[in-house]
Amino acid sequence: MRYTLTLPLLTAALCGLALGQSSPGLPNTFPHEWPGQPNGSFSPAWQKYFEVTEKLPNIPGPLPRMFAGNIPVNRQGHPNDTLFFWAFEKQGANGTLTAPADANNTDPWIIWLQGGPGSSGMIALTTENGPIHVLANGTWVLNNFSWNHLADTIWIDQPVGTGFSTADSTGYIADEDQMGEDLLGFLSNLVQVFPSLATRPLFLTGESYAGTYIPYITKHLFQAQNPPVKLRKIAIGDGSVGSQTVIEHLPMVNVLETYPALIGYDQDVFNYFREQSHLCGFDLNLTYPEDGHFPSINAARPTSQSALSQSLFQPTEERTRSRSLRKAVAEKFANAHKKRSLNKRAEFFERREESRMAWKRDLSGRANGTIDPFYGCQLLDEVIDYAVNFTFPWSNGDFDVYDIPDATSPEPFLNASSFFNDNRTRAALHAPTSKDWVRNFNYPFGNTHDRTKGNQFGDPSVEPMAFLSDLATNASAANVSFVFYSGNDDLLVQHRGTEVVIQNTTFGGVQGFSRKPSTPWFDDAGEFAGIVHQERGIAYVLFNGAGHLVPEWKPAQALVFLREFVLGSNLNGTVSGTIVVGGENATLANDFLPGGDEIFYGSGATQGTSTIPAATQAAWNSFIATATATHPPLPTNGASKVTIESIFSMAVVAVIAIMMSV
Repeated sequence: MRYTLTLPLLTAALCGLALGQSSPGLPNTFPHEWPGQPNGSFSPAWQKYFEVTEKLPNIPGPLPRMFAGNIPVNRQGHPNDTLFFWAFEKQGANGTLTAPADANNTDPWIIWLQGGPGSSGMIALTTENGPIHVLANGTWVLNNFSWNHLADTIWIDQPVGTGFSTADSTGYIADEDQMGEDLLGFLSNLVQVFPSLATRPLFLTGESYAGTYIPYITKHLFQAQNPPVKLRKIAIGDGSVGSQTVIEHLPMVNVLETYPALIGYDQDVFNYFREQSHLCGFDLNLTYPEDGHFPSINAARPTSQSALSQSLFQPTEERTRSRSLRKAVAEKFANAHKKRSLNKRAEFFERREESRMAWKRDLSGRANGTIDPFYGCQLLDEVIDYAVNFTFPWSNGDFDVYDIPDATSPEPFLNASSFFNDNRTRAALHAPTSKDWVRNFNYPFGNTHDRTKGNQFGDPSVEPMAFLSDLATNASAANVSFVFYSGNDDLLVQHRGTEVVIQNTTFGGVQGFSRKPSTPWFDDAGEFAGIVHQERGIAYVLFNGAGHLVPEWKPAQALVFLREFVLGSNLNGTVSGTIVVGGENATLANDFLPGGDEIFYGSGATQGTSTIPAATQAAWNSFIATATATHPPLPTNGASKVTIESIFSMAVVAVIAIMMSV
């Protein structure tokens, strides 16, 4: 099979650009035909072509047997739409990927998808759960906790155009349904090359925006008359399963309870955010089991037309990756509140405290019961802006939404770009020469985050939470189970949002979990690793001390988790009749798991830690215990006609209205 760009297709693409029929500037990329590529359709004859046999530059060895290259997604009219994969056989095995088809072969295999949207799966391979890891100084090491220690594992760049995957300028996905169909097309070709994968149990895993990808892929697998693979389980880490409001902004009070250092343990500031959360309808009362869908949420957008307010429509990841977050936030904050910029003051630390107290006086002078016009219900952004303006050490300049206690500025950057774009690597991995590999790709939907067409990323598809109950019903019939896991130190997709999604989902005929997650789980050293709960085909696992990228911060614990709760059948945390296997710990039954008491800071590396005095922590614990006990959360309402699934649609309408008014 040849799938390089043909002359008629190239001519059509160029004509489309000339006539303005394609989005301007969208790349037109295609796979490369390396020596030895077979003729004809995909078959086991392609195994030799895809096998990685050349030495990879600067990579230590030995490595397991591996395969890499681009495979088409079978989208009609777009032969150059391909997905790039890098597959590793199980550590110590030989021939597991190239085994012949055998219906009795029950060896598991894993697919890993990155989020973004538009982030390369090679990020995880080289920094999280893959066999090789790049360090901040550019050197490489082997990862003793790679997920291929337990099973054949394939890391994929998707959707088309991401990383080393390719797409013509009119071939990017329109929505998540097209993404799902593309992946099924890729899988149908993959199993022709590696026939055993068609019948072996597949464990589909990923993190972040893969929380949107994976449910759509699962839906299309269930809908397929002859699915190309046998799905056994899905595992989603810190996933975008709900709307932006649910996963990003709703959990902010829980975030502050977890890491009060973000606001300097200031009780007045906490009360302000708790009031804003209440006004926005975010203080939901989760019950076990849940007795009705949650009421509609007032996801108010900023009403101010200030630069600060308008900046909030950017995806949070983009906003915090800006060249100088502290400078940008301080200028916008100062303009919005008619204050002098923090960056123009000689006595920075003294003036910062002066400004913080002025900010608090503004709050006391504002009428109670009103939503802040500058932020609306964008509480995640307001928490970040407060910390960057007023709280050491985040006031040094950067904020890592993926790992709250990491306040290094700049952060140590784990960048594999020079490795992937080395021509020796390209040749060894059979990668395309029509593009350079990049970590993050800005237009997977054929637009650069066009919010008039969808969510904050320009994705027009409804969030999976809207159909998760139906998906769970089909999954139960197909003997497919779900695992949702979260890092306790994640700010961007905090675990409270995942718990809301679960409690609003009906599975096994009951809405949500029947018992509150409170069972501890432990790593192989016997150390507390977090909380686990399992019911009726759905598992929830919280990682203590991990951020958004769980396998990066807790690699050993992530491998135990994979072994026990994803590939394995560990019953810890399982509801069995009137008991929970492993017991229930009352101290873990709170809405939040306290974070660490150290914040790391430095320039390019950890050079110091900020630790809160024990007396301050004790005073805070006393305050928060009283505040939690006396705060009345919103009740659920089974008769509500507008439920939390509608938040996405309401937010999109609000964004469009604001965009049209300016």
